Amino acid sequence: MELLSKAHKTPSLKKEEILKQWFVVDATDKTLGRLASQVATRLRGKHKSTFTPNQDCGDNIIIINASKVAVTGRKSEQKIYYHHSRYPGGMTAIAFHKLIQENPERIITEAVKGMLPKSKLGDQMLRNCRVFAGAEHNLSAQKPLKLELK
Repeated sequence: MELLSKAHKTPSLKKEEILKQWFVVDATDKTLGRLASQVATRLRGKHKSTFTPNQDCGDNIIIINASKVAVTGRKSEQKIYYHHSRYPGGMTAIAFHKLIQENPERIITEAVKGMLPKSKLGDQMLRNCRVFAGAEHNLSAQKPLKLELK
């Protein structure tokens, strides 16, 4: 198959050509999984026409009110988060209803992390997401735009 023209070549962005923006997302009464999947899409950059899979071309996201995130069904009583220290007997488990009181930022961070690539690039993308338990954040100097997710 012959190439039609050079204009039909798929564009691939370089690091210098990437344009990033800052957005604020309010997690109040948003379902955890839906919020996490939409934030992961934005962090990855798949909403842009210039998406390049091997570059961090996504936006920076600030999530506020993480303590007010909602879950459906009986997940608030049944969902358990596990962590292992890699030593024998080093497994710790904490329930959702306890974690939402102690460390609500971890709930959203873990959900978004699970939806990003499992590589160094995914770790780099996760660093572009900042989560705050309350309505205040310390990143107002970035002049973030308000983003409404469905």
